[in-house]
Amino acid sequence: MVLLAFMVIAIIVTTMAVALVIINSQAASEVEQGETAIRVAESGAENALLRLIRNPAYTGTETLTIDGGSATVSITGTNPISIESVGTVGDFVRRVGIDARFEDTILVIDSWQEVF
Repeated sequence: MVLLAFMVIAIIVTTMAVALVIINSQAASEVEQGETAIRVAESGAENALLRLIRNPAYTGTETLTIDGGSATVSITGTNPISIESVGTVGDFVRRVGIDARFEDTILVIDSWQEVF
């Protein structure tokens, strides 16, 4: 009888340990997807800045496929210029906003931040 009770307790403890490992793995995966989404948004924003350097009059919206996700980037305004990049990976969405302006022919970034 003692052996049976010991086996039941051992099975319960093992099951709980396996469940904790699975839960932690899922949480780590979600954190990684969120981090990838912000990297995708940042990459989209950097691409927008390159477009503006090449063509200061550029405005518009485009969608890029980056690192297993997508970045939807909008450039509006002339001076100041507003850039919004939305990075999406799976169900995770992160946003980056940039305010910039041209001084003569130099692109000046006034702010660059994650938008919540």
